[in-house]
Amino acid sequence: MKSEPDVYGIHHLEQEQTTLWDGIRNYQARNFMRTMAVGDQAFFYHSNCKPPGIIGLMEVIETGLVDPTQFDSSSKYHDPGSKPEAPRWDCVRLAYRGRFKNILSLEDLRQLYEPDELAVVRRGNRLSILPVDDRIAQDLLDRLGSIQ
Repeated sequence: MKSEPDVYGIHHLEQEQTTLWDGIRNYQARNFMRTMAVGDQAFFYHSNCKPPGIIGLMEVIETGLVDPTQFDSSSKYHDPGSKPEAPRWDCVRLAYRGRFKNILSLEDLRQLYEPDELAVVRRGNRLSILPVDDRIAQDLLDRLGSIQ
């Protein structure tokens, strides 16, 4: 799950301990989020920074929540076409599980994995939520080591 550190970084989640992962306005990313289950782990990926990469770990603690920002006319994520009786956008609640001692940068990831193994290394990929195969996830966890 990607976020820009100056918008919402791992330091924000560490301070708050839980967050709604709201504001997703891409149907494919939303659909990936809909496949998440309570107890799933998610990598926190800092994007649009130097260097971009995996920095932390989160856990899904609630799913199927209605994204409140779609109804907030002052939010940049407001969707005037979405109605409370038929919301288009939902979100999950995530809990902070820690920071990795080392970051695995996008460049590192490109050296380690092929695009068909890890979608984040595909050129032009801009989705903020991507699935990670269990085998690759375990390999990433092994490479990243313990969390702080």
